[in-house]
Amino acid sequence: MGAAPAQCAYGISAHCGKLEPPSFCISSTVEIGTAKVCTSPALSIPSKKFATRICCTANDNDSFCEKAPTPILDMVESPIQLKNLSLKELKQLAKEIRLDLLSIFKKTQKQSKASLAAVELTVAIHHVFHAPADKIMWDVGEQAYAHKILTGRRSLMHTLKQKDELSGFTNRSESEFDPFGAGHGCNSISAGLGMAIARDMKGKRERIVTVISNGTTMAGQVYEAMSNAGYMDSDMIVILNDSRLSLYPKFEGGLKTSISALSSTLSKLQSSKSFRKFREVAKGVTKRIGRGMHEWAAKVDEFARGLIGPLGSTLFEELGLYYIGPVDGHNTEDLVCVLQEVASLNSTGPVLVHVITEENREADHHGQQNEKMDMNSEGSMNPDQRAHEILPRTYSDCFVESLLIEADGDRDIVMVHAGMEMDPCFQLFQEKLPERFFDVGMAEQHAVTFSAGLSCGGLKPFCMIPSSFLQRAYDQIGKGRILAEGKDVALLGYGSMVHNCLKARTLLLTLGIEVTVADARFCKPLDIGLLRELCKNHDFLVTVEEGSIGGFGSHVAQFIALDGQLDGRVKWRPIVLPDNYIEHTSSAEQLTLAGLTGHHIAATALSLLGRTKEALLLMT
Repeated sequence: MGAAPAQCAYGISAHCGKLEPPSFCISSTVEIGTAKVCTSPALSIPSKKFATRICCTANDNDSFCEKAPTPILDMVESPIQLKNLSLKELKQLAKEIRLDLLSIFKKTQKQSKASLAAVELTVAIHHVFHAPADKIMWDVGEQAYAHKILTGRRSLMHTLKQKDELSGFTNRSESEFDPFGAGHGCNSISAGLGMAIARDMKGKRERIVTVISNGTTMAGQVYEAMSNAGYMDSDMIVILNDSRLSLYPKFEGGLKTSISALSSTLSKLQSSKSFRKFREVAKGVTKRIGRGMHEWAAKVDEFARGLIGPLGSTLFEELGLYYIGPVDGHNTEDLVCVLQEVASLNSTGPVLVHVITEENREADHHGQQNEKMDMNSEGSMNPDQRAHEILPRTYSDCFVESLLIEADGDRDIVMVHAGMEMDPCFQLFQEKLPERFFDVGMAEQHAVTFSAGLSCGGLKPFCMIPSSFLQRAYDQIGKGRILAEGKDVALLGYGSMVHNCLKARTLLLTLGIEVTVADARFCKPLDIGLLRELCKNHDFLVTVEEGSIGGFGSHVAQFIALDGQLDGRVKWRPIVLPDNYIEHTSSAEQLTLAGLTGHHIAATALSLLGRTKEALLLMT
């Protein structure tokens, strides 16, 4: 490590090695662990949860301070401080942000290739536009990590996705620089268009900028929003962060595309005022001349659109967006030039800037080893390693391995995957049986119907979709099952809650209570036979689900009420999610807050049995 001052990710300046404290540390030095620390009133900068900054000198073996210097980033507390930076300084700032992110990922053992790909783009956006007056939206949370760093949240980046700390997405309650809360990766254009229309109706002038990822181009909402934006013709800027070149056709040997000097020149020409005026003239001709000249005007506009537009641009143009690109997403000079031209345009309607980035980009464009993250050190994660090699085996790991065994003996088995990112375990199936693996991207509706078509064609599809994205596909006909039998109380679990029901059964057995645990498996249609059997053999029934009002429990309640099961001895209680939003934290903590742990289920059963004191003791 060198002797230059280093700014740690959490608001701490550090000298690595046996050095004297910096001269600006004017207060007394104290020791914290192996580090010598001194507070510096001169460096006191208001920050959420950090009232002052401190500088420290650490021993050589203090891994916390093993971090390259970031002098420009250390001075940035708000995007307004990017306005006066030169292009050279902006490039250096992007380099420092990438190093900062890599350092954070190393310490937290979490990775985000999308955040590394968007660094130069984020720097250029905040250099050109004036947030928070201008509204900048990110449709995927991981794209916005550099945005969070530049908007005053650098000192808290190590707390991402932790309880009561930084959200993994943009969050309106977290910062004024987050104008819209993001969750799923296809809603930013819709939200941006709504803000643009509201701006126009209120007579305001702020710019609306939305950044979408290439993965979202598989989602129908993106094109619905683009089509409506083209029709409304309201000024807004859509930046497509294409990190996989997904809009280009595949050729043998890989994707055939490049961001050359010619591409750079054409992108600048597309965004220039003179060419834009030419396009506007062509676009406006049809409004000013009679029907006899309409066909000629259309030809002029078609010529203007196709003159320099690259492959893929016509799609966006037909939807009504003025296309600019492709632009090298790691060339700060080109990004700033194009965005400045776009920002200067007035009354132009929606504009789409196509930016090409690299998700595997690390320390810099040339991949210098001294600036790359050492992913093989203790407590870090190698992105090329499969998760199951360094983490405990997951349900998905076991499922895919079992499916591979079945697929080896049955050529009709295929896998359909839909999601923003592929779980490493699914890559095993793709590697071994590539011709029987279908990744449809962020298109859950299509994935389910596509799987149905495969099934009708005689194949046996397994459709894999992250549960949070499976919002428009439904369970098919099936039956529930009994996992354990007892005579005192029945626990009917749905989905992931079955496991917690088994935990509750273990707790209740220690109190002498015999419990039946049943796995509903399917919400609709209900397994009526199973429900009648549970009500016949038990006086007490508890349903448990990760749903709320109108969910599985409500469905069960309606059936057993209409079936007359509640007219006699059977007592029923539902355990559901509270009817309010639960903030981000770990899954275990969220279940505790929601009252869905094994202890909560056991306590509910005890209360239903009239053993209230034991229920209270169990929860203390």
